[in-house]
Amino acid sequence: MGVLYDYFRATDHTTAVDQAVGPDGDWLRGTPLEESGADWIDAKGLDPNIVLGKLVAYAEGIPFTDQPDTPALIWPEPPYPQGEPTDPDSPWTTGLVLQQLPDRWRDILADLPEDAVPMVAAQWYDTEEAGFADYLDAKDTVGTFTALAVRARTAGDHLYCRCSL
Repeated sequence: MGVLYDYFRATDHTTAVDQAVGPDGDWLRGTPLEESGADWIDAKGLDPNIVLGKLVAYAEGIPFTDQPDTPALIWPEPPYPQGEPTDPDSPWTTGLVLQQLPDRWRDILADLPEDAVPMVAAQWYDTEEAGFADYLDAKDTVGTFTALAVRARTAGDHLYCRCSL
């Protein structure tokens, strides 16, 4: 089993933590995103830092290495453990991480013209870390991300990614 990534929209950090982790960050009382009422997508192994970052760069028409911003870690909160976490009561032992995507990324994806999707998908399909089944898989996934970004921006929401091991 690999790392799984779920992307969703929420009004603020508190709501995102409640939906993706559990009430007030209590991961022991958390519920799945589908039961929390979140508008979310299951992106399997598409990580936010590299794979989604490349999609945003392609949509913006810049090299990935020129990407000026990256997702921000919002849960677990500091203090960060030194070395391997050993405290069973530490949120760092859950294998769960929550990041907020830059609003600029949301807006770039929301503004991607429909006629640009095929070319962006063709570039993204070649992303080694993504492992798309085929070009159509990449194209459908671009459409899924852009639709979520549109819904988020329309509602004034931010985009988040829940990573779970």
